[in-house]
Amino acid sequence: MHLHEEAARCLLCQDAPCTKACGKGDPARAVRAIRFDNEKIASRWLEGCSDEDLARAEKACIHYDMPIRLREIARALDGSSPAPEGSKPSLAIDFCGIPCENPFFLASSAVCTGYEMVARAFEAGWAGVFYKTICMQDINEVSPRFDAVKDGQTVIGFRNMEQLSENPVDVDFDILRRLKQNYPSKVVVASIMGQKEDEWIELAKMAEAAGCDAVELNFSCPQMRESGMGSDVGQDPELVTFFTAYVKRSVGIPVIPKMTPNIAHIAQPAMGAYFAGADAISAINTIKSVTLGEGSEVSGCQTGSGYSGKAVKPIALRHILAMVKNPMMKNIQYSGIGGIETWRDALEFIQLGCRNVQVCTAVMLYGYRIVDDLIDGLQNYMAERGVTRLEDLVGELLPKFYLPSDLDRTTVVFPRFDREKCIGCGRCAISCADGGHQALRFDTETRRPQLMGTKCVGCHLCRLVCPVGAIGLSKRVEKNRDIRR
Repeated sequence: MHLHEEAARCLLCQDAPCTKACGKGDPARAVRAIRFDNEKIASRWLEGCSDEDLARAEKACIHYDMPIRLREIARALDGSSPAPEGSKPSLAIDFCGIPCENPFFLASSAVCTGYEMVARAFEAGWAGVFYKTICMQDINEVSPRFDAVKDGQTVIGFRNMEQLSENPVDVDFDILRRLKQNYPSKVVVASIMGQKEDEWIELAKMAEAAGCDAVELNFSCPQMRESGMGSDVGQDPELVTFFTAYVKRSVGIPVIPKMTPNIAHIAQPAMGAYFAGADAISAINTIKSVTLGEGSEVSGCQTGSGYSGKAVKPIALRHILAMVKNPMMKNIQYSGIGGIETWRDALEFIQLGCRNVQVCTAVMLYGYRIVDDLIDGLQNYMAERGVTRLEDLVGELLPKFYLPSDLDRTTVVFPRFDREKCIGCGRCAISCADGGHQALRFDTETRRPQLMGTKCVGCHLCRLVCPVGAIGLSKRVEKNRDIRR
């Protein structure tokens, strides 16, 4: 049994019948831990569970196909445990001078549109919220407004046509006021969008009057129906500069412009925000896209709209890197957004220079409860490395990034084959023959691949397509100049 494949079948039920039937431990929580990259600590929720307990849990499983194999999962886990409760590293970090209990925030979106929603998120453990964008215009949404790109039942990418908050302006700011009053240790950020200078200033002042910790300027929504708003602004460095400066002069709380990815060079508008005095930058918003899934039409019509989910994470990281590595932008902070589902996703943004991350799509798909795994996973990672301050991880990978022209092109890393793990499927040989450098010969008798070193260029396509992880990395060696190019 492949542990992650089995956990991926789990429906992640609410009030999980398997846990209720088990009587001991929490098998549903253990499976969720595996699903969100915490298999090292998953065994804590199975402590004390016997085979009989897990058999009852399997019988109660409501999976539409076959029950999750909880007993096999329990045997596959290595039993490793997290650091004791008292020694868990703190995830506290400052952002724009604001103390944050951890780096996990709700992104301005459908996951935070009212008091009750945000209050439940705060109770669950989220450190803060970038509340759904407030504007002066009347918002009237379409139906349906969501679509998805799937691999089986797994959502790879998510498309939405949702715009901004539909609440009256005074209602939203009253919600923000009550949230800050009732949850003083949480960070409340008002996301706003104006169409003209006076709207930006008025909304920002209302945010400050409501007690918000900061204000985010939405220069990036890709589906506004009125011109001069959203990504129309974010693609114009001059407008970004002007509107940021207007707001910065009008309020005393931190000002955080939100950048659009729908641009060739994100650093250009970001520099406009920087020189206008922005305290931090949020990036990225959704990517303009088209999906043609069943049920995506609105009264027979289609349109382009925003794309999010784990498919966009590499693009988001690229945009963060472009800004952080810009030598003209010093002493500005970043809030990372885009495809964050697990603690490891969040860590990548932090290691590129972000001091917090915002999550939307994963919450829409799995609920506020995922913050448990975000917190547990990041704390366990820090404990394993002996890191005691989250601050020490911020930007730690930046020294490793170079221009393509500066990379080492004199050495090669050949693939290493684990004959014990190999199941003989031949996927590596097919991909190498048809999409690589014809460096693998497949022995049909032994059903094992054979590497032809004189042809291999170390591209590692074979390693990436192997379904069981039987191909790894060997030591880096000097290139043989006779290797075929």
